[in-house]
Amino acid sequence: MKKCVFCQKNHRDFILENNLSAAFFDFAPVSLGHTLIIPKRHVEQIWQLNSTELNSLWELIEQTKQYLDRQYHPDGYNIGINAGRAAGQSVMHCHVHLIPRYMGKGPSVPGVEHLIPLER
Repeated sequence: MKKCVFCQKNHRDFILENNLSAAFFDFAPVSLGHTLIIPKRHVEQIWQLNSTELNSLWELIEQTKQYLDRQYHPDGYNIGINAGRAAGQSVMHCHVHLIPRYMGKGPSVPGVEHLIPLER
């Protein structure tokens, strides 16, 4: 995919990678260490990955968390996937946001529980 900004990334852009997935810092981070983890194969949605790719992606998420723990010592994490334009996906290449969070530092973003209405 020549038009996909994520497909144009290469090994020099990655902070970590394995055979099927890659991790790199978000170009517009919401906190120090905000990282994107992507499958190397271009697919728009996580639902299009096969089980081997899903396992590879999750292994790299865990390795990236360990890397961020050593480098930045965050107090917590948000892990997010925007699947589809209606869900806020702006780059149409499957990607997982791994966002380190720090007590008393940076913008305050509520957890996912604030996306669910109190009365259902």
